Amino acid sequence: MPFSPRLFNDDDLKGLGIGPDRIVDCIEEAIAAKAAGRLITTPKSVVQPGDGRYMMSTLASGDFTVLKAVTVCPENPAKGLPSITGAIMVLDAHTGECRAVMDAEWITGVRTAGLSAVAAVRLADPKSECISFVGCGVQARSHLQLFAGLFPLKRIKAYGRGQANIDTLCALADDLGLQSEVCDTPDKALENADIVVTSIAITYSGEPFLDARLLKPSAFASVTDAAKPWIPASLDAFTTVVVDDRQQELSMPQPMVTADRIAADLTDLVSDGIAPGNGPRALLFRGIAVGDYALAAEVWRHANG
Repeated sequence: MPFSPRLFNDDDLKGLGIGPDRIVDCIEEAIAAKAAGRLITTPKSVVQPGDGRYMMSTLASGDFTVLKAVTVCPENPAKGLPSITGAIMVLDAHTGECRAVMDAEWITGVRTAGLSAVAAVRLADPKSECISFVGCGVQARSHLQLFAGLFPLKRIKAYGRGQANIDTLCALADDLGLQSEVCDTPDKALENADIVVTSIAITYSGEPFLDARLLKPSAFASVTDAAKPWIPASLDAFTTVVVDDRQQELSMPQPMVTADRIAADLTDLVSDGIAPGNGPRALLFRGIAVGDYALAAEVWRHANG
């Protein structure tokens, strides 16, 4: 009989209750599997048609083969749709049978926050109390939910262009028992923050406006938006720069930083660790297949007991 794949929408995925510690652990396990040759990944593919949309796909194969295809559509929220839409297929790695099809929004948000957390637990101040967000949409909410379970946070700072997203993020902070401060300038968002998460639209084409020289020496920045909002000259203020995948980053037409500025990638960080410099640290990343694989495979295992 034909095999019918299981379908998981975002509500199903959220309802599985996969917690912060497990999210970080399964991503670290997938990174270790890649380092050991048990997981094979390809660099992510990107298509930008020029009308503001950003299309990307990732592919990884280990115990399963996981393929994700998503589109970032900046105009979707005005239509009542999520800005990130797409699907993830989970295939049997040995037979090629499709085991599951999953919505991509929750996994994309959680895997990005999870990749951030892998670096943050090694590079951020473990006593971090203040987390600041530049960009207050899906990624900000995913990071806040995850990081609140990993650090002794007391307050958030929020800077963004969409008031509805700011209000939603601050309401989430309130639900988590955290104080909120809405900043009217990006400089205020950076000042005195222990952790900074930037997640503006990947299709942003305006002038950079964030100055890393304003960060305090112990700050950690998770830069999820290809460093689009950061003033390039100010990136030298980061004494330790980690990227998600060194080979992928250096193959990009416009790398975020030069090769000599990269202290490690996530595989190095998990496998060997590094001694961070005496100044602000940063994870600069675009997203890698290992994160999508880790969460999709974990969902399948979790759902099947």
